[in-house]
Amino acid sequence: METLTESMLDSLILAGCCLIPVIHIDINRKYVIMSRPRPLSPHLSIWRFQLPAVMSITHRITAVILTSGTVLLTAWLLALAFGENSFNVVSMMISHPLGQFVMFGYSVVLFYHASNGVRHLFWDFGKGLDISGVYSSGRIALATMVVLTVGFWAFIFFS
Repeated sequence: METLTESMLDSLILAGCCLIPVIHIDINRKYVIMSRPRPLSPHLSIWRFQLPAVMSITHRITAVILTSGTVLLTAWLLALAFGENSFNVVSMMISHPLGQFVMFGYSVVLFYHASNGVRHLFWDFGKGLDISGVYSSGRIALATMVVLTVGFWAFIFFS
């Protein structure tokens, strides 16, 4: 053990050396320099989101969006109940390109949430909980969402 001056200590800390405090003295501190550096937390420049993390966050976000979209669905049903004039106004808003964009987004969110929900049901039964199963079920859920969304809008436009 050696006593380090404050400037030596600052130099070592700036150089990234790992130090463990042993005794604290008013002016000088005694430190032990570790033979092996301790691992650091992953830095944002080298860390990236993994598919399960992104899908988990997206699943929560889609739940909030679906809740908001349900308010729009309720407005559409109320307009249907209030008569033809109210229903025509809401239908005109939905048929506008912005309304179509909102409906498309709502369908993407709905099919994503449903596909990921089925994935979670499999997990509840203990299926696909290993790393490869988590990734493959995530890819299957994403592919299912795309197929269902494209099929739904193809059915709307071509039938």
